[in-house]
Formats: sequence, C-alpha cells, structure tokens
Amino acid sequence: MSRLARLAAAHGVCTSYDPAPGRTLQVPDATIVEVLAALGVDASTPDAVREALDRHAGEEAARLLPPTVVVRVPRPPRPDAPYAAEASAVRGVLPPLPDGTVLSVETEDGRVLERVAQAAGPTAGRLPPGCHTLRAQAPDGRTARAALIVAPDRFPAPPGRSFGLLVQLYSLLSSRSWGMGDLADLADLAAWAGREVGAGFIQLNPLHSAVPAGEGESIDPSPYRPSSRRFADPVHLRIEEIPEYGYLRGEARERAAELVDRAAGLREATLAEDGRIDRDAVWELKRRALELVRTVPLSPGRHVAYCDFLAEQGQALEDHAVWCSLAEVHGPDWRSWPGGLDDPRSSATARARAELLDRVDFHSWLAWLTDSQLARAQRTARDAGMPVGLVHDLALGVHPSGAEAWSLRDYLADGISVGAPPDAFNANGQDWGLPPWRPDALAAAGYAPYRSLLSGLLRHTGGLRIDHVMGLFRLWWVPQGRPPTEGTYVRYDAGAMLGMLALEAHRAGAVVIGEDLGTVESGVRAELAARGALGTSVLWFERDYEYLRTPRHETPRPLDPQDWRADCLATATTHDLPSTAARLSGDHVRLRDRLGLLAGAFADEQTQDAAETAEWVAHLDRLGLLPEGAGEEESEIRAVYRFLARTPAKMVGVWLPDGVGDRRPQNVPGTWGDRYPNWRLPVADGDGRPVTLEELVASPRLRALLETVYEELHGPREGRIPAPGEHGGQREEDLGAHPGGREGHHDGHRAAPRPGVQGHPGRVPSGDVR
Repeated sequence: MSRLARLAAAHGVCTSYDPAPGRTLQVPDATIVEVLAALGVDASTPDAVREALDRHAGEEAARLLPPTVVVRVPRPPRPDAPYAAEASAVRGVLPPLPDGTVLSVETEDGRVLERVAQAAGPTAGRLPPGCHTLRAQAPDGRTARAALIVAPDRFPAPPGRSFGLLVQLYSLLSSRSWGMGDLADLADLAAWAGREVGAGFIQLNPLHSAVPAGEGESIDPSPYRPSSRRFADPVHLRIEEIPEYGYLRGEARERAAELVDRAAGLREATLAEDGRIDRDAVWELKRRALELVRTVPLSPGRHVAYCDFLAEQGQALEDHAVWCSLAEVHGPDWRSWPGGLDDPRSSATARARAELLDRVDFHSWLAWLTDSQLARAQRTARDAGMPVGLVHDLALGVHPSGAEAWSLRDYLADGISVGAPPDAFNANGQDWGLPPWRPDALAAAGYAPYRSLLSGLLRHTGGLRIDHVMGLFRLWWVPQGRPPTEGTYVRYDAGAMLGMLALEAHRAGAVVIGEDLGTVESGVRAELAARGALGTSVLWFERDYEYLRTPRHETPRPLDPQDWRADCLATATTHDLPSTAARLSGDHVRLRDRLGLLAGAFADEQTQDAAETAEWVAHLDRLGLLPEGAGEEESEIRAVYRFLARTPAKMVGVWLPDGVGDRRPQNVPGTWGDRYPNWRLPVADGDGRPVTLEELVASPRLRALLETVYEELHGPREGRIPAPGEHGGQREEDLGAHPGGREGHHDGHRAAPRPGVQGHPGRVPSGDVR
C-alpha cells in the first residue's frame, strides 16, 4: 500500500470502489489529495504525505481517549424499564489503556461517577442514555476527556402495523390556503385521515427553511436543498391562525384584508388548469401579512412562551435568525458578504447583529410561530387516533450558501459536494451540490451539531425519514471543479451517527425510516434492520433476484407479498418516481421521451415498460387482488395497494395523488429550470385538474382506496364514521376519535426471509436528485 493510500485509510478516505459486483475502480490520486485537504490534511507532495503520516502516528500514540466514545445499551427485559448501561461497559469499547488509568464520567445531569471501569475495582454505577463526558487520568500524569454517547441499541418500534398518507405539503391546497399547502391544511388532513379512514401516519416532504431569492431570482423550490434543516420554513404558516392576527385594527386590518383577497386570487390561479405553485408570490404576501401581525403585542402568556422558545433553541436559533437578517441586507450567499460577516463568531457579525436586532427578533418570532403550528398539527394527528402522526423528512444536506452552511461551516467540508458515483442509472454519476459533514469535526465535537439538528426535527413528530440513509455510513465526495466520476467515498463513524439518532429518536418516541433505495453497500441494510430502523421498499423494484440465479431464467419475477421484508415502509412510488396511474398507463415513458431523458429508443423503452407493467398486473390478478378484473385504472391502483397491505411491512404508505389518479410526478430527476415544474405542482386528478383538500376528502375514489387498505390490514371497520354529507350536518368534533389507530392489529402475514439481493440493482437512482 502506498503512503498516500495509508494516509487516506487513516482518515476514512477510500482509494477504490466497486460500481458492480466483481468490478473495482481506482480513485485518482488527485481526488484523494483534494479530499484530504478538505479534511485539513496536506497531501500535496510526497514529503507532505510522509509528514502527515508521521504526525498522525504520533497523535494516535499519544492519544489517551478517542474524541467520542459510543456505548450501546441493550433493551431492558420489560417495556417500562429504563435503558441504562453498566459503567464498566465503557472500558469494553475503548482501545487499550495504560494499567492504572482511572476513568470517570460526568453525566448530563451533573453527577460524577468516579473510578469507573478501572482494570480492577467495582463498577461505580449505571449510566443513563445521553451525551456524557468521559475523563481519563493515566499513571504518567496524562489526562484526556471525550464525549461519551450512551445510546439505546434499537430505534423505537412502530406501534403495530398501520397505513398512512405520503404528502408533499406544498401541493395540498385547501379553499383557505394562500397558493400552496400550509400547516393548517396539514392539521385538517390529519384530523380527517385519522378519524374517517383510520390512517396511522402522514409522511411529509422536508419542511426545512428555504434559501430566500436573490435579486431577480426565484426561491429554489426543492425541499432537498434547503437553507437550514434545523428550522421549518415560515412559508408554511397559516396567517389567520396566528392569534395576534385577530387583533389587527384600523389601517392594519384593512391592509391585511387586501392581502387575504390577493391570496385568494393567487390560490385560484394555482388551482386553475395547468396551474403552478408560485412560492415567491406566496411568500411575498405572507411576509407582508406577518409584518402587520407583528405590530400586535404578544399577550403575557404568549410572551412567556416565546421567551421559553428562545431559551430552548439557544445559539442555533440566534445563528439562523442572524443569517436571515444579513441575507435581507447583503443577499442570500454568505460567501459574498462584506469582510468578516462570513464568520458567525466574528466581531463584524456581532456588530451587525446589534444593528439588525429588530430583524433578528422578527426571524426568531417566525421560527416560533412555525414551531407552534407544527406542534398543533402533530397534536391534531394524535388526537385523531393516529399512533404515529406526522413523519418528517430529513434532507441529506443543505445549500452551500444557506444558513446552516454558514453557522456550521467548521463542521462541513469546504470545496466538496455530495453526489453519487456512476451506476446503471446514470453513467456520469451525480453531483447534488450539498456540502457534507466532516467526520473528524463531528467526532471532535461529540456529534453535538448533529444532535442539535435531530432534536430540533424530532420536536413534533412520531417518525423521521432519513433521506439517503446510506450517508450515515459513507458519502460520495466530489471535489469542486471535478466531475462526479472523479469523486470518492468517505466513511463516517456509523456507530456514532446511528447511536445519536437512536438516542434522540427514543427521547421523542419516534420511528426511524431509512430511504435505502439504489446502490447500498453490503451490510448496511442488515445493520439498520438489526437496530430496528425501517427501510423503504417500492413495489415495482421488489423482485425475486434469487429466481434470477436459477437456470434458464433471465428476468427476476415480482416478489410475492409474503416474501417482502417486514421492517420497511412499503410504497408504490416516491416523490422522484411516477405516480401509480402514470406507471400503469405508460405515461411516464412518454413524459421522459418528451423531456429527452430516455436512454434508448422510445419504442424499445415503451415495449419494455409495457411488458414489466403487464407482468405486475398479471401477478396481482393471480393473487386474487383484482376482483374487478384488469384493464380499469382505478381497480388496478387498488390492487397495487392491496398487495402492499398483504406484505408484512410494518408501515404502508399511500401516495395521496394516487387516490385521485394524478399522473404527474412531483419531481423528474435530471430536469431543472423550465424543463419540468419540479416541486411546483398541486395535487390533480387524472385529467390534470388541481384538486383541493375539500375535494380530496369528499372523493369516493380516495375513500374507497383508503378503506381497501384499512380492511386488508385490520379487517372490516367497526363503527364506521359517515362520509361527508351522510351525518346530517353533525360536526366533526362531535363524531369522536376513530378507534382504528388505537385498536389491536392482526399480523395476517408472517415475515419471510429476505432474499439475498435487496433493492433494485439498476433502475433506481443512487439517491434523490436534488
């Protein structure tokens, strides 16, 4: 092994990768040098490599403790028993220490456990789950300290089997929203879905704060390229539900009424045929309305609640609000700001903060309002009987010019972008334009920035979806100026990343779902399953790859429902894939042809797609899931979801647009700009006519689909709540909570062993295209 390769291995940088079984490619030396530079390691010359190796060896020899230590806590024998670790378990995860070294632990609550896990001596106590401080003192006088993460060894389990809705919130417009779906719409959908059809959860797109538009530009609508993942975007606020809105008087009230009228016009334009969501226009109206609402003083109780929120969120909120305020003055790219403002801890930034204190408070107030409405939506979901409620989505990364990249710049790799290597889906690889975490900086900080991010996201949720969950193990780093083909993998401490995630998920009582589609390193799915994380299984890609290995078989047949893995969220599609109606009809092939995205000739692609679809429909028919017969779209969509419900999957996700036959994907990977309106489409019916929330919940087609899924999972409904219009004007709140989310479930289908090859090997992107 060369010196450069040894240096790369010491810092978790891979020098080769396997794009396919039995095929290994070497990473260019220039890439390795640039990636090491992003980790603060000079490898630019042979002498520099030699010096870096010697320095690393010396540091390792002198190190008494690693920067972060992770201890996994086994599950207690009783469900009500607390998780805790014997302090002696600490030594079991440490490298060899000099004889006589004394360890002590300072727990999060301030207790100090002395003489912990000495080579000889009694156990000093039990450690609760949390982020503690481990100290060591060697006989030669050396001392050291490290972060000690004591984490449950498994994520919280889903509370029984359930189905839920997969919703892009911006696309869900009601007759009261301002041109795009908002948090009040979400609460209304949750109340209806929980009570009327027995849904157990609603999985959302990322609600992260977006990068504001620069001069003459538009807001990036992609929820997977946000400014900050820590705080939700206030564009999701329902203005009229802010308590202070009702106390506007005089001219302010008149101006607010004008904005409401303009919002109605914007909503109608969005709901018109071929309407598009105009996020810029929506935010401009809401920003002006919020400026008016802020003139109303908070009541004493509301003021105290706001102050509590500020104290709870601390530095993270202040940094976010300062960045938002500076962006209003200097534009949204902090890398172009005047001298000193690119550093959140500089004296220049401190002076600017003082000068912009009113705007800093404004953006902090917006974060509080958004957090409050998110909390209400989750309470509504749980009150409606949902055992999980909202499932939020954690994007893989952030926009390089946004608030998180500015405030956490010391923890993100400069000059590097995350992407994917070349594969069967994209021979050129992918560059998503997202700066990655620096694994060395995270470890040195005891993973505190990562923990802060998780705790913020998990405040008001029953579940968290991790986009590209493979990134907790390794990420494809692409140096700036190089094509994705010249990137390399950089490894992370998966034990620490998963441990912190398990710790925060348990504190929130939240289920964890990993998006593990595409190219997945061997062992990753097994490790996630062993920890209780759910994977993501999409019907069209679940085929029997063991069948492929038998003689005379070239095409893997559809996997039978009982052979699916149980630890997954089973779906028919995702935000990056065609809707079920488009898949069944072949519309998605025609769309990709119009956009110039087909890899082969249109006729060949169409023939292949039609054959695959026909094979699936025939499979559904053989299983008795098409009692109405094949050939009718609505029946075939119901059959798809009957199939999903008959798998042992612990969670079944229903793509909401499938309930009304929407044929348009929300995002087409590989397109941008005006080629396709990614992330800007309202939910529509099969003819492309936008459908409001009120029309959705009154749709017999959607109700029939959801009741079909419920009955497959739980059997016939008892005490069914009347459909809209059947209860003679009875108010929803008088109907009572639906028992579906709280009653026992039958397990109908037993989990079978997972096939040796999981996922789809060639036609699924390695990750979401941002």
